[in-house]
Amino acid sequence: MTQPDQNDAYSKGFDLDLTKRILRYVRPYRTLATGGVLLALLTAALQPVPAFLQGYAIDHALTPFVNGSNTDAPGLLNLLLMIVLGYILVQIIEFGLTYASALTIGYLGQNVLRDIRADVFTKLQRLHLAYFDQNPVGRLITRVTSDVDAINQFITGGLISLITSTFLILVYMGVMLSINWRLALIAFTVLPFLFVATNYFRGKMRLTYRDTRIQQAIVNTKLNENITGMQTVQLFGRERRSALDFEHSNRALLGALERSVHWFSLFMPVVAILGQVSIALVLYFGARYILGVDVGGGAQAALSVGVLYAFVQWTTQLFQPIQDLADVFNNLQAAMASSERIFGVLDTEEEIVDRPDAKKLGNFIGQVDFENVWFSYDSSVSADTPDTDDRWILRGVDLHIAPGESVALVGATGAGKTSVTALVSRFYDVQRGAVKVDGEDVRDLSQHDLRKHIGLVLQDVFLFAGTIESNLTLNDSTIPHDRVIEACKYVGVHDYILSLENGYQTEVRERGATLSTGQKQLLAFARALIQNPDILLVLDEATSNVDTETELRIQAALEKVMEGRTSIIIAHRLSTIEHCDRIIVMRKGRIVEQGSHLELLNKGGYYSRLHRLQYAQGDAAD
Repeated sequence: MTQPDQNDAYSKGFDLDLTKRILRYVRPYRTLATGGVLLALLTAALQPVPAFLQGYAIDHALTPFVNGSNTDAPGLLNLLLMIVLGYILVQIIEFGLTYASALTIGYLGQNVLRDIRADVFTKLQRLHLAYFDQNPVGRLITRVTSDVDAINQFITGGLISLITSTFLILVYMGVMLSINWRLALIAFTVLPFLFVATNYFRGKMRLTYRDTRIQQAIVNTKLNENITGMQTVQLFGRERRSALDFEHSNRALLGALERSVHWFSLFMPVVAILGQVSIALVLYFGARYILGVDVGGGAQAALSVGVLYAFVQWTTQLFQPIQDLADVFNNLQAAMASSERIFGVLDTEEEIVDRPDAKKLGNFIGQVDFENVWFSYDSSVSADTPDTDDRWILRGVDLHIAPGESVALVGATGAGKTSVTALVSRFYDVQRGAVKVDGEDVRDLSQHDLRKHIGLVLQDVFLFAGTIESNLTLNDSTIPHDRVIEACKYVGVHDYILSLENGYQTEVRERGATLSTGQKQLLAFARALIQNPDILLVLDEATSNVDTETELRIQAALEKVMEGRTSIIIAHRLSTIEHCDRIIVMRKGRIVEQGSHLELLNKGGYYSRLHRLQYAQGDAAD
């Protein structure tokens, strides 16, 4: 079973270089970013005003009326009305600023998200196939989804919140110090304890967060494997064993989540208690000021009830941005780890690249030449690697295919047949020798120009989500419908498509789940024919999964299509390649025999033994 990448769950400390790279994506939207920050700062600046207005109303409208020191009740009511209207106006302005700020920052984050996703996706399309051999699909999908989302959280909920929360803390502290610095310092006495508690719990929650991500990844992996392999699970009666295995992982995830809930449940009450302690201190010493009791060496300071009320409100509100900063640092660490992985993908060296002076094939002929080709999928193998190294897949292959010639590659599994076709398409580069098309080294040619001349048919047919026609044309709107119909008639799939409810516009489910293997194979042949390739590559016994009638139909269509085209066919069933102009027999990365079907049989060599063995098995089966 493929285990998740353990490093995916670990956080990383602040990295200035990574932050600069993230901010480069913000640069095209600097107007949005500046506007969002300014709006957020204006919103923060308004936060202390409501409490100030409430305190002012208590001191200048309610207290005089209660004390009876001012009998101008209408005047007090008018003042109270003005304060209430001002309070409502501030709330309306704050609502507008908050909405505009959230909207602006949201647009900023989503645009940055789109740009990073596009860059990662574009980069993945340019990477060589060996990269995908080494990196599981699930891990790469995580890069484009959750890792990119972590950066979005850093920009919208992290970086902006860091600025606004810091500014808001300074605003509250400045207002409180300017109104009554003694009472402000009393309120601040709890802050060091809050800082220590926040850091302690943040560390604990970060550890549980890491563990939760690891366990979640394991659960997702097991779930994916069991759903994908459900046929095997049911066939071998592994339902109970699989359930027990999943239950073990599920309980490990439950334990991690429970630990996370435990620390979070402790953190919030601790912060609440410290906040209440701070409020209690403010109330106690504020009451002493109001009562005129000596505080601090005999110094007395007058304090009104309204100011005390405002201080209680400000003290309560001061704790919120401090708590927010703890979340900001968690977002920051997650974003640093995610950005490191994303930029790791973006910084991956593209091994298969076009040269600056890459050529384009003019009048395409279709000649293919392998000149002393040595090749290995292992990137650590170089031209200096000894010939005896077991990692070599192809060993000194010399092969010359004339334009329009049909060539079949046969041999045991691992003989290097598929590697030959992969090198013609330049999915990989050789370590020694050269692969040439029309006399030009494929490394000197434009990849796009080379591959548009090559048609590929695989045994494991991949169908995209969409209609049958969009799968056949690969969403190329320039391909006329008539050409699609003609190709489908060639391979004998046209009538089947018309029998479907929506014909060529029938929706294909994930990976063609509603189609049989033979039907998918016929569609793959039609898709290759629609591209009208000059070189046709048929890989890994593409007709092995169809019935005899369908096979005969495909063989007849292939014979028509192969006329005038250079064709390379890989087959395990030797009866399907008897009509080829030449058969290349490979063994352990070398060409051991070549010739026509009859020539190789008469020679009595390796091919002849393969032929006898296969037909002996066929007779036994019959």
